[in-house]
Amino acid sequence: MMSHASAPGKIILFGEHAVVYGQPALAVPVHQVHADAEVSDSDRAGIWVDAPDIRLHAEHSRLALDDALGAVISLVCAETGTCPAETISSSSGETASQKDARRVISKGLEIKVTSSIPLASGLGSGAAVSVAIIRALSAHLGQPCDDETVNKIAYEVEKIHHGTPSGIDNTVVTYGKPIFFIKGQPIELLDVAKPFTIIIGDTGIPAPTKESVAGVRKRWEQDKRKMEMLFGVAGSLAEVARQSIEKGHPERLGALMNENQRVLTEMGVSSPELDKLVEASRKAGATGAKLSGGGRGGNMIALSTKENAPTIVEALYAAGAKNVIVTDVR
Repeated sequence: MMSHASAPGKIILFGEHAVVYGQPALAVPVHQVHADAEVSDSDRAGIWVDAPDIRLHAEHSRLALDDALGAVISLVCAETGTCPAETISSSSGETASQKDARRVISKGLEIKVTSSIPLASGLGSGAAVSVAIIRALSAHLGQPCDDETVNKIAYEVEKIHHGTPSGIDNTVVTYGKPIFFIKGQPIELLDVAKPFTIIIGDTGIPAPTKESVAGVRKRWEQDKRKMEMLFGVAGSLAEVARQSIEKGHPERLGALMNENQRVLTEMGVSSPELDKLVEASRKAGATGAKLSGGGRGGNMIALSTKENAPTIVEALYAAGAKNVIVTDVR
């Protein structure tokens, strides 16, 4: 018996970094890339994890306590109250009563994880892997988690990836739909009145969000007045962008993207490589462009008409992009 689940990547349109400080952000799923998890029964005891993309093949109980894959498995076991024998004895987040109530099953499990989402690029690789594992493993254990529970568990794992996550990655990946997000408030799904085309250009430079978020926090601690002003501007841009999307005027997003890029540069999270791709896309006809995600590498996005997309794709590769994705937001 085998259980499978897939989860999409994601891209932030507006509000990265500012969202950590209570400002709104917009994010959309990117279905062209995804993470997949397969869970099957095994004759071996315990839970074996096979993640060829990161060259990992190990028994769950041997993974470090701060290992994201190990943590997500522990949290699913705790949530479902079901665990194969010889798995980790102290599942993360598990209370004593939960441990006593766990239903131990004799068979072992094999979990295979693959992903077409580039690591540390701002496309939500960590969240997608978590969501895929949560859904596949909980289903295989006979207690499939609902979206709210999937999101809750994935958020806990995001803390390992990002330190102080906003929650936007796990939320958009869990629900697989465009969202308007304010930390600590109910999720709002975006009503996209008119589809539009976004081009994603990858610098090829790993950009761990944890480090970028920590850098912004350091700047905030040094000059709270300036940084909170920048966060406020970013939040206002996200609000206007939402109105433009829901009222069917996506062409207005270009100017908002350009302004958001200026703000992000002032926050200190752009880079020469990102600037080069942003400029190349604008010269090729993009109506707006900005970095997306943590910055300091990773991805940028450009707003394009469908007709002009091939020209922008060509310009991005010529400017050094390692990979380019064209996606329609709808």
